Amino acid sequence: MNTLYLDIFSGISGDMFIGALIDLGVDARKLERELAKLKLDGYHLHVSRQERQGIAGVKFDVHLAHEHGHGDEHEHDHHHDHGHEEHHHGHGHEHHHDDSRNFAEIKKLIARSKLSSWVKKKSLAVFQHIAEAEGKIHGMPPAEVHFHEVGAVDSIVDIVGACVGLEMLGKPRVLAAPVTEGTGWIRCAHGRFPIPAPATLAILGARGIGVTQCDEPNELVTPTGAALLAEFAESFAPMSGIVAEKIGFGLGTRENKTRPNVLRAVLGAESKVQSPKSKVASKSALDWETDRVAVLETNLDDINAEILGHFVEAALAAGALDVFHTPIQMKKNRPGVLLSVLCAEVDADKFSEMILRDTSAFGVRRTVAERRKLRRELVTVKTRFGSATVKLGKLNGQLVQAAPEFESCRKLAAQKKVPLKQIYEAVAKKMERGL
Repeated sequence: MNTLYLDIFSGISGDMFIGALIDLGVDARKLERELAKLKLDGYHLHVSRQERQGIAGVKFDVHLAHEHGHGDEHEHDHHHDHGHEEHHHGHGHEHHHDDSRNFAEIKKLIARSKLSSWVKKKSLAVFQHIAEAEGKIHGMPPAEVHFHEVGAVDSIVDIVGACVGLEMLGKPRVLAAPVTEGTGWIRCAHGRFPIPAPATLAILGARGIGVTQCDEPNELVTPTGAALLAEFAESFAPMSGIVAEKIGFGLGTRENKTRPNVLRAVLGAESKVQSPKSKVASKSALDWETDRVAVLETNLDDINAEILGHFVEAALAAGALDVFHTPIQMKKNRPGVLLSVLCAEVDADKFSEMILRDTSAFGVRRTVAERRKLRRELVTVKTRFGSATVKLGKLNGQLVQAAPEFESCRKLAAQKKVPLKQIYEAVAKKMERGL
């Protein structure tokens, strides 16, 4: 699976995010065609290649069709990078427009569009993060939070556009650098407020994401940017074994004082070992797959056997990659078991909690292990009893493992009322003859 790493050293806003996706190869015209499914008027998109401090990238803008002429703070070409006023209602404004939309209306707009179900689901989830934060700040239910008329159009385009772009990239898993925010003050619809903007801080806090300020005297993370991180990013840490296959830069509007106003997005694989055909022959030059898993372990000397059996089934049903227990001798010569759970890194907390809640454990040891896996293929083998599935493992194109797939053999044995052993023998015979 592809990985998208967001290097947010200079923050993130909706338009910088989409700019970076376009720079990574998302087709801007296709993006525009998808956005047209919202049947939303009053804007056009502007995509251009520019540079910030010598870094070339893509500037994505939502230009609104009409200006207010109030000389208010919403300069339409620049509204994104102020960001803070994107999501504040127009109540305190001298120009409250009838076409400002609340969250409930935005939900309807997205639901009745012809966008894919994934884009709909994810767009609403991103909006939900903002509406819940704004609702808390302004003391109102999330459904009633207003995205005033400037905010409504560009927020909808940014958020839905971001989800469309991710879908066009093949829905990669998203990782991010630690969140860095600037300092100083911003002008909101309701007056001046210190950075981070209230909504930004609330959105990140609700998802348990830490914020560190730097000495840039500007807002770096907008509420839309924060909501995209809250919905998509699995972790917030420096790069770890990322192979950068493509690098995209999404540009912001301002020239920042301390850092280029760009979002760097890295698309690639994690610790993917190069294949021998690659120009850069890796040390091992093997085409195996690599990944990382969390290994959770605990020693138990007082667990009821039935509870242990139930835990194994429950953990596998909840998505653990493997669960097993090993007999061990513990202190005071007590017989015990070592309970081990293998799971995806992002699920380590979930399964640690499950062990602490559902077994007699008082603590869980956790390590992250690298795996090397054969490239796998499933093939169907026809035997005299019927078809069964065989799992093949290949290394550099050579077959090194072949094993009948238990479930398909079990079904066949039950269907034909023959011992499972006979099915296995029939499959093995067929495989000896070269499938």
